[in-house]
Parts: sequence; structure tokens; C-alpha cells
Amino acid sequence: MKKLVLTLCICSGFAYADSSVEVLHGWSSGGEAAAVEVLKKNLLAQGIEWNDLKIAGAAGANAQNYLRVRAAFGNPPTAVQMGGTKLTEWASEGVMANINSVAQQGKWDEIVPPALQKFSKYDGQWIASPVGIHRTNWIWANKQIFDDLGIDVPKTFNDLMAAARMIESYGYVAFAGGGQTWQEVTIFDSAVLSAGGINFYRKAFGDLDYNSLNSATMASAFDQLREYRTHVDVAYPGRDWNKATEMVMQGEAAMQIMGDWAKGEFINNGKIPNQDFLCFQYPGTEGSFVFNSDQFGMFDVSQEKKSAQDSMAKAVMDPGFQAKFNQVKGSVPPNLQVSDEGFDACAKKSMADLKLAVKQDTMVGSIAHGHMVSSEVQSAIYMVVGEFMSSNMKSQDAAKVLADAIAFLK
Repeated sequence: MKKLVLTLCICSGFAYADSSVEVLHGWSSGGEAAAVEVLKKNLLAQGIEWNDLKIAGAAGANAQNYLRVRAAFGNPPTAVQMGGTKLTEWASEGVMANINSVAQQGKWDEIVPPALQKFSKYDGQWIASPVGIHRTNWIWANKQIFDDLGIDVPKTFNDLMAAARMIESYGYVAFAGGGQTWQEVTIFDSAVLSAGGINFYRKAFGDLDYNSLNSATMASAFDQLREYRTHVDVAYPGRDWNKATEMVMQGEAAMQIMGDWAKGEFINNGKIPNQDFLCFQYPGTEGSFVFNSDQFGMFDVSQEKKSAQDSMAKAVMDPGFQAKFNQVKGSVPPNLQVSDEGFDACAKKSMADLKLAVKQDTMVGSIAHGHMVSSEVQSAIYMVVGEFMSSNMKSQDAAKVLADAIAFLK
């Protein structure tokens, strides 16, 4: 009888273990989906089943509302694709897991850039597994147009505008852009950094210093946006970013200011860096690395699900997965120990620049993509930049409106 009771206890322990993970992410097409399959197979080899949550608009309000309900009932998914302040905002509600044991085993404190750890950790506790780092202060250019017109890579903002005027004089669109606020604020990131430098960027949007926000330097950043706006085509309003990338690939436009997810479009269409297209930093931002990130936020699950969650957290940081995924996505690995072998020329530059930025403390979060300011402040910036780009508002007035709006929220 004692043996039977002991056997039942052991078996019941196994019965309660859940060898599956439930994951919410938006990587459902093309190479991204193929890269996620690598992670799924890695877990399956460990006996862990991957279940995708199917929600329309996986990164939008539907998903956030769904998560809120699941978390409120104490039954959140295992992991959710998210990044930046969304991670820390969820953590402040006490619903994220503690994956310190996995992080300590993998020495994540040593191999993940400190600027990214600000979002991967909360109160000293690892809450997320970083998947990829995107750089947003890139310009992508059609090499054939640059070669035919004898244009060198611009070193200053004035050089960039001079190149734009020459390009237009030959009948091309200078900048393939999309008149969507998030795209315009992405450019604003670089304009602020170009106009004021790294310390100003941090003072204005790290400290939310009123005098920096309402300054001639901030007005100069808005001036750059205004001048950029004069070098796009008439179909600019509302254009999706990938359609703008197509314009550069097809030789209709010469340049696009966009994060390196745009490079994924070039690569997936068989284009080769330095042969078909060029990649260079927005003038005035060289030496700095403006980033956003993809991470898997780990939610606080029941004990029987914890082992599978830890296995997933570890697998995400596996160098093989990080190399495969980021080569397809256009981003670079957060694991700084991953070799650049197999990455394209632009990614190799980005990986080298990232390591240098970590060393020199010039890696800063993107305002546009939720890695520098709170969601509330980000919304205020979106409102002001959107209004500025669609009106005749003066640059100094925009700077003051921005400063006042942010001061109201502090």
C-alpha cells in the first residue's frame, strides 16, 4: 500500500507539469516566421510544445486588452513579443516573471548591452529575453542613382539636403517616405540627435528638461524635419514604410530614412549591400546607436509551467537562434558574443558600431519606438510632430508646444 501511495504521488507530480509554452507574437510572414520555426524546433527537441496565440493585431490594442484580461484572471500567456517601456509598464503591475536563474546561468548581465537591460530588467529582476536590436538612425540609398549622379555619402545635414536637390534635378524622388506619424517621429529621433548631440538627446528626452525641450537646438531639429518634408513626393501622406522601401529598390526614389527592418526588405528581394544599395547613418549621428528592440516578455505563470518558460527564455538567447533570426529580420543580436559570420555588410557594421557604442556609452533608446520615454510622453511627442508635419507651424513654436505638453505630464 505504501508503495502504491508513493507511486501515485510521483505520477501526480508529473501530471501537473506543463511541457508547453503559449506565445503571443506578430512574426507570421516570410523570413520572420521561418526564423521563429528555429526556436519552435529547439523547444520541441526538448519535449516542449509551442502554441501560438492567434489575435488580430498582435502588437496593438486587441492584444493589450486580451493580455490585461488574462493577467487579471491569473492566467497569462507564457511569453509575449514586446519591448521598451511596455515591458517595464507591465512589470510595474507585478505580472512579469522572475527569470534571474536563467539569466545568471547564461551570464546575461555580461553579454547584453546595459542600455537594453534597462527594459529587460525591472528592479534588478530579469523579466524578458532579448531577441533582436534594431538601429533606427539609418539611411538606405539606391547605389545606382548615387553612382550615376556622382553623389558621395553625406557627412552633414547640409550635404544631405544638397544631395536631395541634385537628385530631384535629375527627375528622381529624393526621399521615399511615408506620411505616418510613427515614421516621422522615427526621423525626429535622428534629427534631435543630429542637431544637439548625445548629451542633449538625453537631457531633453531622458531628463525631460524643459529648457532643452524649448530651445533653439530643439527648433533646429524641427527645421530638419521641415526641410526633409520638402523633398518627398506628392503621394507621401499615408504611405506604408515597406512601399517606400520598394521605391528605393526600384530606382524611383534615391533614399529612405528608416530603421534596419527596411534592410530586411532589400535582402529578401535579393539585393546586396554596397552592390545594389547603400547603408549609412543619418548625418550628425555617427558614433551613436539609436535602438529599439524585440523581446519576449515572460509573464508570471503557475509553477507547473515555469520549467517550460525557463527553457524558452534560455533558447531565445541561444547564439544559433539569434544569428538565424536577426539575419532574416534585419536586426542584430542582443547577445554580444554572437559572431558576425554570415551577416551582411550593413549588419556587420551595425554589430561593430553597437559594441563601440556600448563601450563609449553612446547607445540610446528610440523616442519613436518606446525606448526612451513613457507611453504618455511618447503620445505627446507623436501629437506635436504629427501636427508640425501637416501644418505651417514654426519650428520654435513646435519646440514650445512640445515642452509645455511634456511639462503637463510630469
